[in-house]
Amino acid sequence: MKSALSKSSVLLALAAVLAGPALAQEAKAPAAPDLKKGEATATAVCGACHAIDGSRGAPANPILQGQHPEYLVKQLSEYKAGKRKNAIMQGIAATLSDDDMRNVAAFYASKQAKPGNAKDKAAAQLGEQIYRGGIADKAVAACAGCHSPNGVGIPSQYPRLAGQHADYTAAQLLAYRDGVRNNSAQMVAIAAKLSDKEIKALADYVAGLR
Repeated sequence: MKSALSKSSVLLALAAVLAGPALAQEAKAPAAPDLKKGEATATAVCGACHAIDGSRGAPANPILQGQHPEYLVKQLSEYKAGKRKNAIMQGIAATLSDDDMRNVAAFYASKQAKPGNAKDKAAAQLGEQIYRGGIADKAVAACAGCHSPNGVGIPSQYPRLAGQHADYTAAQLLAYRDGVRNNSAQMVAIAAKLSDKEIKALADYVAGLR
């Protein structure tokens, strides 16, 4: 009887030890994003440049509505850490807590992205060729491989591109190519092989991608 009780005690103690880390991890799990708080941050902090709902504001600033929340949090975190450079965004990100970032990212992600349009038909045709087939003689892979054929991207690493302002997309590709933006080694390597004409073509194409 004593032996059975002893074994039971050992098993219970072992179970408690094994469960401890799992319970601790569960206790540390972040709370679900609060869209109301996210909207408040968007209104007070982001709306002047990105529009409160993240819609089609100034072409120099990215459209945020419908963007992956994981990607938005990653970019805000990297602005705050100094891994991505922009004086305005670094200053703003410095004031945001981790919860603020998750909340505002979830708020913008909850909005339905609106379609855009390509402006230059000839450029968009070249852009489509690169986006879907890459550039073989430059060893440039097709953009669709990471950003998906319809431009919706993959959470965290690969942003939604469909409908994005052509001016903003071109500016980011140039920033990658010229070493101004270096928070993605993959994009730095790809952009280094692109000409101005190819960058313009890609940017125009994704603006109308849907």
